[in-house]
Amino acid sequence: MEGIVARRVIPSDNSCLFNAVGYVMDHDKNKAPELRQVIAATVVSDPIKYSEAFLGKPNEEYCSWILDSEKWGGAIELSMLADYYGREIAVKKYSERVMLIYDGLHYDALAVWTIGPVEGLALNLVKEQHRVCQIGVVGQKEAVEHAQATGHVNFQEYR
Repeated sequence: MEGIVARRVIPSDNSCLFNAVGYVMDHDKNKAPELRQVIAATVVSDPIKYSEAFLGKPNEEYCSWILDSEKWGGAIELSMLADYYGREIAVKKYSERVMLIYDGLHYDALAVWTIGPVEGLALNLVKEQHRVCQIGVVGQKEAVEHAQATGHVNFQEYR
């Protein structure tokens, strides 16, 4: 099966993860405030699961932190949003995927899947877009300045 993959640019405003998820799930690039609220409500609803050990900060402090539009999201937030929408969220970085099947009590190996045509196209697009120079920047302002000066788009959060 052939397909096409197109990048949909999301503004670099510290809420790109939330707005990108909003776009792919609801076709809305302005979902960050709502999805930040979803995350905070999820964390408050289960302080045992979302403990300080899991979040890296106390539950209440994390909720204030994630509601701040200047803070970036990452893997923890993607996991919660995948649960909220009931859909897998794949972030392209690797050339192969392994799959497990879970029946509620037990895991079995399902398959090892070499990236197929559509995912191969996505992976190629990602490789073209990533220009990694390993320079450290602090905050959105420095990241935007660096991107404008170099064309680099591969920024990763360092905690």
